[in-house]
Amino acid sequence: MKYTARIISLSAGLIAVLIIATPSLAQGIQQNNGEVLEAPAVKKDLYPANANAKEEIAAALKSAARNRKRVMLVFGGNWCYDCHVLDRALHEGTAGRIMKKSFALVHVDIGEADKNLDLARQYKIPLDKGVPAVAILRSDGQMIYSSGEGEFEAARSMMKQDLVTFLRRWRPGGPGVLRSAALSEK
Repeated sequence: MKYTARIISLSAGLIAVLIIATPSLAQGIQQNNGEVLEAPAVKKDLYPANANAKEEIAAALKSAARNRKRVMLVFGGNWCYDCHVLDRALHEGTAGRIMKKSFALVHVDIGEADKNLDLARQYKIPLDKGVPAVAILRSDGQMIYSSGEGEFEAARSMMKQDLVTFLRRWRPGGPGVLRSAALSEK
């Protein structure tokens, strides 16, 4: 009888622990998979005033061809908080590893929406939708993606996993194709 009572008591205790712990464990797992991009600890000079974006893009394309990578252009400015958030995410964790292996990164300074406007038009970046804005190029210079709808504008709200999924899609050998008919028309 004591043995049965003890088993019932232990079973009840185990069930109580499982009932209490399961939501906490599930929430912890959900939080780890659903983390948003993090703020930078220190803002860097991502968009130097004296940078020549055209030369940097040309150099990145040469490097990408040699190393079988794609080129990611990130349009923005040092004043743009979300540009710094996105940059941090592109250098850390899984996204950072994919970037290092698969992409050459070029920051294109838009100043106060008065600089490199020809490049913004060339790569179909509507600055009125906000920055950061992203274009992905093959190593031959063909644009295969442009964030024409402001997809990265609120980088601070972007989920880390969504960024990783994006990078996997557009890396060499990924399933990415021309983003839309609008890109192939122009």
